[in-house]
Amino acid sequence: MKDLYGQLILDHAKNPQHAGLREPYDVQIHQVNPTCGDEVTLRVRLANGPDGQVLEDLSYDSLGCSISIASASILAEECLGRPVAETLETYRHLRTMLASKGKDPGDIEQIGDGVAFAGVSRYPARIKCALLAWTAYVDALARAGIDISELFAATGDDQTH
Repeated sequence: MKDLYGQLILDHAKNPQHAGLREPYDVQIHQVNPTCGDEVTLRVRLANGPDGQVLEDLSYDSLGCSISIASASILAEECLGRPVAETLETYRHLRTMLASKGKDPGDIEQIGDGVAFAGVSRYPARIKCALLAWTAYVDALARAGIDISELFAATGDDQTH
C-alpha cells in the first residue's frame, strides 16, 4: 500500500490537476514554507449554493517538492465544486492524520487521495510541505469572509498549521 501511495504522490506531482492561475477569483494568497522554500500561490472563487458557500474554482501555482505540489493537486481535485463546510471537514481530517505520527492511516471516504500522505506524518519536517496548499486555502477562505473558527475549536488550535 505504501508503494501505491508513493506513486499517487508522484503522479500528482508530475501531472498536477487544475494547476495554473485562473480568473476570475475572489481571493489570492501566496504562502511560503520557510523551512524548505516551497511556495504556493492559490486563487479561490466562491459561489452561493443551496447550503452555503461552494468552492466554485481553485487554481494554483506551486513550486517545491513532490509532496507540496501533489498536495495542491489533491486539494483541488478533492474540493472543487464542494460546499466549503465539507472542504473544511476534509482539511480537518487530513490535518488530524498528519499530526498522528503514523498512527492514523486516514480514511479515503473523508480525505480521498489525501490518504497518500499518511506516511508523511512520520516525518515532521515534511508535514508542512503536505499542508502548505491547504493552509493557504484556509487563509483564503478566512480572507473571503468565511468563519473558520469552528475548524479549530475542537482541537483548541488557533492556527492553520
